Amino acid sequence: MIIKQLSVFLDNRTGRLAELTGILAANDINISAFSIADTADYGILRMIVGRPELAAEVLKKHGFAVKITEVVGMIVPHRPGGLHKALQVISDSNVAIDYMYAFATGDCNATAIIRAESMQKLVEVLQEHKLELLKEGDVYQL
Repeated sequence: MIIKQLSVFLDNRTGRLAELTGILAANDINISAFSIADTADYGILRMIVGRPELAAEVLKKHGFAVKITEVVGMIVPHRPGGLHKALQVISDSNVAIDYMYAFATGDCNATAIIRAESMQKLVEVLQEHKLELLKEGDVYQL
């Protein structure tokens, strides 16, 4: 239900993202999803990876500032209104969303990664309304 996300602070300089992805590739760590938000001086890379603890360890060894946070991956129908229906359930239940990012593959489903003020309440609301959640086995490498 709750999965681990890495938040990495990146200097805004050419090649820094390629350096990071190279480190993950060299350690056989797959990236399932990511989002980058930037400011003038740095970016915040949020990502779901196959081996979050190992990724955090190797990135820290290479001088990256890394934090592991908890998020929920919610699966929604990949069609008009699919995301709205789920977000309405969350809103009606008074769960505040801190941030989210989403991706879709194929025609059937999309996945939204959500960080909420109360992660436990978010999970309870989504389960109560029978919304599908990602499981650790869906994203972590064995």
